[in-house]
Amino acid sequence: MGRQRKRVVTGEADPPPTRKDEKPATLQRKEKKKKLDIGKIFINISIGLCIFSLIWFFYALYMRSSLAKRVVTLHHSPPVLDVNSTSAEVSPERFWGSYRPQVYFGMKTRSPRSVVTGMMWMRQFSEVDVNLRHTCEQGDRLQGYGWLMHDGLSFGVQEIHDSDFTLTTEFVKRMGGEHGGDWTWRITAKQHSSAPHAPVISLMFYAAADTQGYLEAHVEERNRLGSITGFSEELGNFKITFRKPVAGESSSAKYASYNYLQTMSPGLERLTDIVRNSLNRRFVYSHPSGEKRQYIAVDTYKPQHQPKSADPRKESDFVLHQVTVQTPFQIEVLFESGSFRDRPNQLSAAAMTEELEKRKAAFDAKFEKTFGLQAKGLGQAQVKFSKAALSNMLGGMGYFYGQSVVQSVYNEYPLLYPEGALFTAVPSRSFFPRGFLWDEGFHQLLLSKWDPQVTREATAHWLDLVNMEGWIPREQILGDEARSKVPAEFVVQRNENANPPTLFLALQKLVEQLQANPDAESSRPTLPFLRRLYPRLQTWFEWYNTTQTGPLPNSYRWRGRDKDTNLFLNPKTLTSGLDDYPRASHPSAEERHVDLHCWMALASGTMASVARLLGEPHQEYERTHQTLSDNALLDELHWSDQLRSFSDYGNHTQAVSLQQEKVYVPPGQPRHQFPVARLVRSVRRAPKPQFVNALGYISLFPFLLHVLTPDSPKLEHIFRDMRDADKLWTPYGLRSLSRADPLYMKRNTEHDAPYWRGPIWININYLAVRALHHYGNTEGPYQEKAATLYQELRTNIMNNVYRQYAETGYIWEQYNDSTGSGQGSHPFTGWSALTVLIMAEQY
Repeated sequence: MGRQRKRVVTGEADPPPTRKDEKPATLQRKEKKKKLDIGKIFINISIGLCIFSLIWFFYALYMRSSLAKRVVTLHHSPPVLDVNSTSAEVSPERFWGSYRPQVYFGMKTRSPRSVVTGMMWMRQFSEVDVNLRHTCEQGDRLQGYGWLMHDGLSFGVQEIHDSDFTLTTEFVKRMGGEHGGDWTWRITAKQHSSAPHAPVISLMFYAAADTQGYLEAHVEERNRLGSITGFSEELGNFKITFRKPVAGESSSAKYASYNYLQTMSPGLERLTDIVRNSLNRRFVYSHPSGEKRQYIAVDTYKPQHQPKSADPRKESDFVLHQVTVQTPFQIEVLFESGSFRDRPNQLSAAAMTEELEKRKAAFDAKFEKTFGLQAKGLGQAQVKFSKAALSNMLGGMGYFYGQSVVQSVYNEYPLLYPEGALFTAVPSRSFFPRGFLWDEGFHQLLLSKWDPQVTREATAHWLDLVNMEGWIPREQILGDEARSKVPAEFVVQRNENANPPTLFLALQKLVEQLQANPDAESSRPTLPFLRRLYPRLQTWFEWYNTTQTGPLPNSYRWRGRDKDTNLFLNPKTLTSGLDDYPRASHPSAEERHVDLHCWMALASGTMASVARLLGEPHQEYERTHQTLSDNALLDELHWSDQLRSFSDYGNHTQAVSLQQEKVYVPPGQPRHQFPVARLVRSVRRAPKPQFVNALGYISLFPFLLHVLTPDSPKLEHIFRDMRDADKLWTPYGLRSLSRADPLYMKRNTEHDAPYWRGPIWININYLAVRALHHYGNTEGPYQEKAATLYQELRTNIMNNVYRQYAETGYIWEQYNDSTGSGQGSHPFTGWSALTVLIMAEQY
C-alpha cells in the first residue's frame, strides 16, 4: 500500500473561481475602513456638539446669571460723595435737620441708623374718640400746615392749624462739639378766636433708636419724664430735656398732667401704632379751676398679637413724654450733645428767642437778596406766601436709607438693590413723602437759587444710586418707614423703565451759575463736583440713548406703558411722568414720543456743556444735540400737518370708549353669584399707524424745552393753540389737555379719575412761562407775541396759586381748569413751589 504523494506546483496557480457578485477583498477592506472613518466622524461630531452644547448651556447660564446681577450692581466709578460726606465731622451744620418730611414735626441726622425725634398730639375731651396726629395725613383734615420760614440749615418756623387751635413749632440749632451741636424746639399752642372753650391738648415728644444705640428715661415727680439720656455711634452721649409748660412769653407755670412710655419698637414705621395701642382712659385731669375729668394717655404697651420678631436686632428703644395742658401754653425741648463742653448757656427761654430772631432776620434779608420780590412791588402777603413755598420745599428735604426692590427681564423674582442713602426733596409730605426722579429736577431749579450746595448734594445722592447699566430707579422707596406709605403694586422698580431726566435742568443751572460768576463762593465747588459726577452722568445719558430709542433713527419711545388694552381707555405711560396723558391707543414698538425726543435734546446739550467745561471730548454730545435740535428732523418725526401740532406717532384710533361689560346670567340664577359688570374698553374702529391727535402739554415740548428756533413758523401755531380758551388757555394757567379733545376729563378706568387730562400743573406751566420769557427776549418774528403771552400767563399762574393758598392754607398738586381751585394731594410744595421763580422772574 503506498502513501499519497503530495502534489508539487511549479509556477503560479490559477486563482480560484469567483462569483460575479463578489468584490475583491481589497475593496471590501477599503469600504469597511471608510465606514469606520465615517462612524468615527459622526461620533466625533456628536461628542463635539455635546461639548459645545454643554459649553453653550453653561455660558448661557453664566450670561443669564451675569445679566441678572447687572440690575443690582452699582456703577464702577468712585461715588460722587465720600462715605462720610454727611457725617457730623465733615458736614456738622447739615447733620441734624427736619429730615423726616412724612411727620408733622420731627428731626433726625443724615446718617443711616439715626436716632429720630418727633412729636405727636391729640385734643382731649373731643367728640372724636382718639384723634392722634403724627404722620402727615390728608385724612386728618387740618385747616393748614407747613413751614413759614426755613433756611434748610439752622432754623425753621412752622404753623399747624387744627380744628380749634394752632401749634407753632420752631427749632434752632447751635454748632459746637464733635457731633453736630445742640438744638432746641419751642412749641406754642393758641386757641382759635372762634373756639368756645380753651381746648386741652396732649403733646407727645419722643425719641426712638433705629437698631443701634440706647435710650434711658429719667422720671421725676411720679409720671413726669424730665429727660432722656442716650448714646449712639454718630451722636456719642446726649441728653434730651423736657421743660415744663409756661403761659407763653410770661414764663408763668401752667398746670399740666404728665405721662410717659418706655418700650421697644420693632421699627420706626410702627411708632404710631405703638402709641395708639398703649392709650388708656384711666387717668384724671384735675385742673385747679375746673372739674376732674378722665383723659386719654399712654400707659403700657402690649403688642396685640405678641408677634415674634423675625429679626430681634430690629427691636430698638422708644421713649415718649406726654404733657396734657390747656391752651395757651409754650413748651421747650432741648437736645444737648455730650461733646459740646464749652456752650455759653442753654439754648432756651430768652437765649432761644434771641437766636431765633437773628435767624429770622438773616432769612428775610437773604430771601429778598435772592428773589427781590419786594423790589418788584409785590405785597407783604405775597412775599410771605413765597417764603412759605420755599420754606416748605426746604423743610420737605428728607434723608432716607435702605434698599429699593428691583427687577429686570433676567430676574424671575424681584431683587434687593444695594443699600444706599438719598438726600432729596419730596413732592408732598402727606401723599408722596419720598424721592421721585423727575420731580427732583424741578425741585432743584428753585433750591439751586437759594443754596447751590443743596442741589449739588441732592444730585450727587441721586447719581450715586445709578447701576452699572446707567439706570436709576425712578421712585426711591428706601426703608420701612417709606415703604409703609406705598401701595404694593408700586414698590418693584423695573430697569427698562425711565423717567424724564429733569436733573439735566438743574445741572444746566449750576453750569450757568458757574460760568456767570466762577469766583463766587457758592459756585466754586461746582467744578470739582461735576468732575466726580461726570463718569456716572455719561453712563446715565447713554442708558437713555440706547434703551429708550424709537423705531426710526433719532426717534425715542418711552418703555413701560400699560399693556392691558381691555381695561384702560388709553393705556398709561407712567414712565413719562404724564401718567394718563393720551398716547397711541394701542401700545407698540412703532411709537415715537415727542416729549422724550425733546428731553434728549436738552440732555445732550447739557452733556456737551459739562464736557467742554471739564475739558473732556464733547463733539459726540454736540453732534447729538445738533441732530435732535434740527427742526426739519423734528417736523419729519412729529409734526402733523393735519392737526397742525407736534404729536406722538403710533398705532392709534380715536374711536374708543369705556362701556359696561355684558355678564351672562343664566335664567333662574341669582345675579349676585356672578361677577360684577366692569367698565371695559370698546374699540369701534381698528387702529392704524398715524399721528396721535391729542393737543396738550406733549404738543408744546419742542417749545417748552427751547428746541424750536426763534424763527420757526411752528411757534405761530403753538401760540395760537395756547391762547385759545377752547383749547389750552384758562385764567389760571394752561390746562394739560385741550378742552376740544375727546379724552378731555375722561376717566381712564372706572376707578381712575382724569389726572393729566385737563387739570393745570405748575411744573409744565413754569416751563411754558420760562419758554415765553426766552422767546420774548430773543429776536425773531414771534418775539412780541411771546412777550405778551408771557405777561398774561405769568400773572394768571401766580395770582391763582397765591389766592388758593390764602383761601385754603395749602399749595396744591394741581388746579382745576374751570374754577382754579386747588385739588389732588396737599400740601404739594414740590414743583408747585416753582411759583416763587415765576414771581421772581428767574428762569
